[in-house]
Amino acid sequence: MAVSNAVVISSKVKTLLLNPNDLSLSPAPLTGNLAFPMNNGSRRGLIQRGRCEISASKAASISALEQLKTSSIDRYTKEKSSIVVIGLNIHTAPVEMREKLAIPEAEWPRAITELCGLNHIEEAAVLSTCNRMEIYVLALSQHRGVKEVTEWMSKTSGIPVSDLCQHRFVMYDKDVTQHLFQVSAGLDSLVLGEGQILAQVRQVVNLSQGVDGFGRHISALFKKAITAGKRVRTETNLAAGAVSVSSAAVELALMKLPESSFASARMLVVGAGKMGKLVIKHLVAKGCNKMVVVNRSEEKVAAIREEMPPGVEIVYKPFDEMLACAGEADVIFTSTASESPLLLKEHVESLPPVADGRLFVDISVPRNVGSCVAELECARVYNVDDLKEVVAANKEERTKKAMEAQGIITEESKQFEAWRDSLETVPTIKKLREYCERTRAGLVERFMSKHGSGMDEKTRKAVEDLTRSLVNKLLQGPMQHLRCDGSDSRTLKETLENMQALNRMYGLDVELLEDKIRAKVEQK
Repeated sequence: MAVSNAVVISSKVKTLLLNPNDLSLSPAPLTGNLAFPMNNGSRRGLIQRGRCEISASKAASISALEQLKTSSIDRYTKEKSSIVVIGLNIHTAPVEMREKLAIPEAEWPRAITELCGLNHIEEAAVLSTCNRMEIYVLALSQHRGVKEVTEWMSKTSGIPVSDLCQHRFVMYDKDVTQHLFQVSAGLDSLVLGEGQILAQVRQVVNLSQGVDGFGRHISALFKKAITAGKRVRTETNLAAGAVSVSSAAVELALMKLPESSFASARMLVVGAGKMGKLVIKHLVAKGCNKMVVVNRSEEKVAAIREEMPPGVEIVYKPFDEMLACAGEADVIFTSTASESPLLLKEHVESLPPVADGRLFVDISVPRNVGSCVAELECARVYNVDDLKEVVAANKEERTKKAMEAQGIITEESKQFEAWRDSLETVPTIKKLREYCERTRAGLVERFMSKHGSGMDEKTRKAVEDLTRSLVNKLLQGPMQHLRCDGSDSRTLKETLENMQALNRMYGLDVELLEDKIRAKVEQK
């Protein structure tokens, strides 16, 4: 009977994890069918624990959190929280899908808060760029965490879950570390070694710092990714000669224009942000000395003009003159943060024709040029996905440097994973101290109730001090064997084995899980 009760309780833990708001679970009918394989040793241990901690007559009155104390057999107690990434990028999903998923930088903190409101998500971060939309989370449960985040992405984007599942990628723990470090180093970019992604990873930290859900594990992951990205660029020179998305856009325009017409082609750049500024710089580097720049404010354009060499003419125009400027341009680059298209089919149809068709190079996500414009014979439209043509020519020469970079990433990944593993012992240290203090305080209270009536305050304090000193002395050995900075793999392995042994001996694993779930309940 005790075994059956424990099985019922295990199922209730799962129910609680599915819906932490439900704190008054009533027991299910008892059954003799075990839901998991057991050997004789584990069966005897479970029966003994069941007899000690619960009886069938009391099961109905036990709260959900109390039931956790009898559920160490459940898989959740044996599974530490996992770092998970759920994402879609230029390698797995078309731009039409990525633009629906894109989250503006200003909304990253709100997204983190919403994600951490999900039942199984403890921490979160958002990396949303023109080439990728990736959600990084610390999840109580891998399977349920992925399910909840995917459903959240579907809800915010309007894309069915089934479509997301066809194009998403999912990674866990060490694979996540490797992936983000590769992203930060530019190894996962469309343009191998491009430098802009490192700034974007740094922006995740800048904008998320101070948000409750950007917690210890995820923030450390991103900060370490920045370190890895810097090391790769410094030690391998991977970025030397590497083109950015902006320079690849200029290269693409050069490829599509007749060679004789580039010098005389009329250039229009819509947007003077980071990407627009880089487009202007690369146009100048290719010999284009005159262009029109459309932007909401003139200040940014004036600042860019100051950085240009003598002889370069940059003409500023406000946004309300964009269509008029487009009518006078042969090549139009768009790179604004607008969430809706700036140029639609009816706009382009009304523009005066140019020889060989007007060239649109749109490096924005969401796109600034509506997909319908590509249907027109008078327009040639390219977006970030079309830059692969340019990148292919440069990729081979940087492959060797990328292999060197991978060695650095592996080294940095091992350091991060060791640090994260070393954190596993911190809750055990805390729980073991609490357990010993509860035991000490209880014994002192019992002793005082029997023998303390004639004691003066000084003697009472001496008893308290003596018992505390005794506990601290006894804990010195275990505490020394639970502390590790993660720098030595052998020591770390032994430390984790010590932690697991103490968790089993004192039943701390269940209390640790209880704390996690209680924190989620309070958060929600």
